[in-house]
Amino acid sequence: MEPLSAVTTLLLSLLYAWVLYNTPILAAGIKRTRSLDSKAEEKNAVHESLPTVSIVVPVKDEEKVISRLLKALLRLNYPRDKKEIIVVEDASEDKTPEICREFSEQHPGCVKFFHRSFSKGKPSALNFGFRQARGEIVAVFDADNVPEPDILLKAVKYFDDPSVAAVQGTTCIINADENMLTKFISYEEAVWLRDYLQGKDALDLFVPLTGSCELIRRDVAEKVGNWNEDCLAEDLEMSAKITDEGYNIRYAPDIISWQEAPSSLTQLIKQRIRWFRGYMDVAIKYGSFLKKLEKRSIDAEITLIGPYVLSVFFASYIICAYTFLFPAPPSPYFVTVSTLNLLLTTATLLIVGIALMYTARPRSVRNLLWLPFIYAYLCLQSALTTYALAQVLLRRPKRWVKTAKTGNCTEKALTEF
Repeated sequence: MEPLSAVTTLLLSLLYAWVLYNTPILAAGIKRTRSLDSKAEEKNAVHESLPTVSIVVPVKDEEKVISRLLKALLRLNYPRDKKEIIVVEDASEDKTPEICREFSEQHPGCVKFFHRSFSKGKPSALNFGFRQARGEIVAVFDADNVPEPDILLKAVKYFDDPSVAAVQGTTCIINADENMLTKFISYEEAVWLRDYLQGKDALDLFVPLTGSCELIRRDVAEKVGNWNEDCLAEDLEMSAKITDEGYNIRYAPDIISWQEAPSSLTQLIKQRIRWFRGYMDVAIKYGSFLKKLEKRSIDAEITLIGPYVLSVFFASYIICAYTFLFPAPPSPYFVTVSTLNLLLTTATLLIVGIALMYTARPRSVRNLLWLPFIYAYLCLQSALTTYALAQVLLRRPKRWVKTAKTGNCTEKALTEF
């Protein structure tokens, strides 16, 4: 077998295995989503003794959105003496400190404001806020979030199960109709959360935390050493540490918070490179998951290597470009491999398209028209993962890149904030 054919076969085998593995998970998520949609909305569970909740909000240069978040947190339907809001302001250079301080003065005892003169990144700010927290449950929200009023009451019922250490809520895009990019990201977010993570939860697999609209038991966070301040994906590593200790993370479709999506391609690229680099670092660190003969641990490692698989997509594009620039007499083997590659790509797009058709609102077959853009987006993502992989291999310094927020909101029901 020629070297090029051997490499192509190896890459395609990995791609097929990864797609085939994740397809049943996506299908399970779609099935549960349809089942939940067909049921009447359940009332919140009544608890005789609600746990105390500390809401930690790390902020830096967030003058355009922080006021909106704090107003929403103050409106949460939860006993005042059972909750506290801890704002950790991380050396901002705009009016964020003044805005946070004003809220703290207007709501003493409820909003606690801490200013840090030197920024060390989000994980460090989270750990600082955690040390000030007194709640049994610690909730984390990014500054651009707008949680729905009943979010804490709904979250409590998940922690009735002592094996549950953390809960990941559902984040919806608050500026989905700003432009074509934000609309597409809103669809991506819907498929990722409402279908993929829903499927993982239904099958009792590894559910990763996403960094916002997440709640963690305080004692478990302490046991695993809180957030790693040297990690670009601190939420993912926290998920890995929790799973490694044998605890469960649940996905909660009924816990909803709105957040802003990057509205420019430049911001999206910076954000995703940081995410992919963080994923890759965590995948290497927790490769020992494969040694455990437990489905949740094995699924965790398969999830973590996702960016590596995306970089394989990019490698397949390079091979195709090579064969186009340097054509050779076609062999039956290479024709077969190329056909399989086309079938794999088509099958992947159709699977995602079906998930999008069921998940995106409003539901419509017309959502399949997004498939060409999904393919272009997949190409972009594969290029970004390859760039992140190069950073890992070359051991480039890790750099936390903050995603700028504009404060834009296209959801009319949320403009009051």
